[in-house]
Amino acid sequence: MNKQRLKAKIIKYFLQSCGSLSIIIVLLIFLFLFKEAFPFIGSPGIGELFHNIWNPVSFQKEEFGLFPLITGSVLVTILATVIAIPFGIIGAVYISEVASAKEREFLKPFIEILAGIPSVVLGFFGLIVIAPLIKDLFGLNTGLTALTGAVLLAFMAIPTIMSISEDAIKSVPAAYKEASLALGASKLETIWKVVVPAALSGIVASVMLGMGRVVGETMTVMMVTGNAPVISMNPFTSVRTMTATIAAEMGEVTIGSEHYMALFWVGIVLMLMTFSLNLISYRVLKKYGMIDK
Repeated sequence: MNKQRLKAKIIKYFLQSCGSLSIIIVLLIFLFLFKEAFPFIGSPGIGELFHNIWNPVSFQKEEFGLFPLITGSVLVTILATVIAIPFGIIGAVYISEVASAKEREFLKPFIEILAGIPSVVLGFFGLIVIAPLIKDLFGLNTGLTALTGAVLLAFMAIPTIMSISEDAIKSVPAAYKEASLALGASKLETIWKVVVPAALSGIVASVMLGMGRVVGETMTVMMVTGNAPVISMNPFTSVRTMTATIAAEMGEVTIGSEHYMALFWVGIVLMLMTFSLNLISYRVLKKYGMIDK
């Protein structure tokens, strides 16, 4: 008995140590970002980050405005989420409530495999197939637009939304469905008027997690969005996201330069956005008992 208790305590302390280490690593990342970015506050000044132009390599005056990068990320994220939501939710409903056991056995692993496709492969597919298609379909000068990036990012977000939404739908008590059917509602009415509303909190959390996945994506958007740092909410224009900016420019800057420090501010804003989305998702799931309190 003593050996079992000792073994349980060792496992408990090991898991606690792993959890604590994860928190410490995240805090250290935040500290590192702020350490590298902090000197920018003194010179050229934090106000430079609130301009509308990002042009850090200008021969006249270097501009470090973050708004074009933030609006680019927000536009692509919103578009991708809007595209992914109907596919993710309808797919989750089908797998949970309509599909046979054999279909479910095939579809569930297939969706999880889709989530593992490398982003650079999707980017290459978008560059060769999706970009020309969007260019011809809408009569544009270029297919490298925010919409192109959103379509590919939606494809990456759908597995997350579908998987978590399906778990939320399956967690709805069977009594709800039985009561609805007993009152004369059809199976379709039961699904959309009883099951989906009852699972709404989990579905919302899945959407937030999908957005978190989208906002942090790098290679795909760098390859297909055109990388134009302009402020625009037009889905048919080229934009540049925060992730693409860091990936494209960090390898070429001089360590300690103003450009270098500005890129770390981009990283701070990006990390805060991702952290906020994940925190909201966690709070929603915890509130409605979908994870242990």
